[in-house]
Amino acid sequence: MSRIRRRQFLKRSLALAGASFVVSHAGHRVLGANETIRAGVAGIHGRGGGHIGSLAKMKDVEVAYLIDPDATQFERRIKDLEKIGARKPTCVQDVRKALDDKDLDAVSIATCNHWHCLITIWACQAGKDVYVEKPLSQNVHEGRICVETARKHKRVVQYGTGAGSTGDRIAALAKAGTYGRLLVSRGLCYKGRGSIGFKEPEDPPEGLDFNIWLGPAPKQPFHKNLVHYNWHWFWDFGNGDIGNQGSHQMHAALHAVPGAAWPKAVIAVGGRFGYKDQGQTANTQIAVFDYGQTQVIFEVRGLKTDKYLGQGIGNTFHFEAGVVAGGKFYPNGKTEPEKLASAKAERSSHGGNFGRFIDRMRDRDIDNFLWNLETAHTSAGLCHLGNISYRLGKEVPFGSKSKPFGDNTAANETFERMRDHLKDNSLDLAETPYILGRHLRFDGEKERFVDDPEADRLLTRPPRPPFDVPEKV
Repeated sequence: MSRIRRRQFLKRSLALAGASFVVSHAGHRVLGANETIRAGVAGIHGRGGGHIGSLAKMKDVEVAYLIDPDATQFERRIKDLEKIGARKPTCVQDVRKALDDKDLDAVSIATCNHWHCLITIWACQAGKDVYVEKPLSQNVHEGRICVETARKHKRVVQYGTGAGSTGDRIAALAKAGTYGRLLVSRGLCYKGRGSIGFKEPEDPPEGLDFNIWLGPAPKQPFHKNLVHYNWHWFWDFGNGDIGNQGSHQMHAALHAVPGAAWPKAVIAVGGRFGYKDQGQTANTQIAVFDYGQTQVIFEVRGLKTDKYLGQGIGNTFHFEAGVVAGGKFYPNGKTEPEKLASAKAERSSHGGNFGRFIDRMRDRDIDNFLWNLETAHTSAGLCHLGNISYRLGKEVPFGSKSKPFGDNTAANETFERMRDHLKDNSLDLAETPYILGRHLRFDGEKERFVDDPEADRLLTRPPRPPFDVPEKV
């Protein structure tokens, strides 16, 4: 961070957040082989409990900080640590107070999506290593800045998903041609999601620093559908289920396509069907990504549904010779599965994420983690691209002959199954429109859409100092 940028950061922090501290950029503590690692966990309400437990039970690891804008969460997590004989942590609502501690070695992030990248960036700048939950980012721009900041400061950044290992094995099969060409790599998120209703604006509850909770998101009134979980269904904070539960399966779907990064194009369809509520994201969605001879197709269903090829939350891989699903191969024209052919993945960075994270903190072998972080950025980015297409779409009638994907057979088959699914949930399709997303071409090298400034604007968000993600590293 330049001297001018640092001075601006300090002024903004003091003026807007009342901060009396700064994030140190002086470097990091060199760890001995048996020295205790001091970690802070940011976001402790839900998944953060798993982070606390995993870290605190590891040898020579101390949970030194609990970090959450909602101070009412601290007491129960302190008790969790006391039960396993761990030392009482320092509790802070503002992550910058923890980052200012030169003896803090790492931050484990389980906050809302909109905070993931900014904490990662700040932590890397402060010389800390990072474990960050899925999805890596809330938008494409901040994901890129996150990757470049980790690279510049040579930090270990572990992404919180192990789903890519499934895709790695499939990619090896595809590269070997064992079952012919991979035609479709499919991700599925069939997960029931009910109505969240409507909540009126009100004063934040006692103990919640709502300004800190908002962080880099636009300033807006508090309502009870934001804290602690339903923020997932609002564009300022979450990414719908394609970027929530689905981010695991998207990671696997992307890994399965040999050498894949960004797609040539994307189009998404869907809607928020079955009820009317305050949520903004789709509860039913299909996103199709063009990789040339292979396509990635992602399905979201939030209403009651049957599984697809035995998978509800998972992946299926469609080859010329048949389909791989649930770890088995289903040859074309046969009903009984065969044992999946063995294949050794060329490169996998998964397995025992917290253990691997701590090991790499000690040995500083971070090359594989930088590769892992790059793929985390891309797989999270696919979720964002699908949502951008959807958000720029228009309502159209279902119609009995509607084919939103032109002559794309696999995508149209997916759409027909979505129609049947909605009928099974008693929707009158004659009276129900859906969102037909904008067909968007994408330049993966520039990480920008082709000739679509309106879509480009959704790759980032307006800054809200002092919580702004840098434009450049």
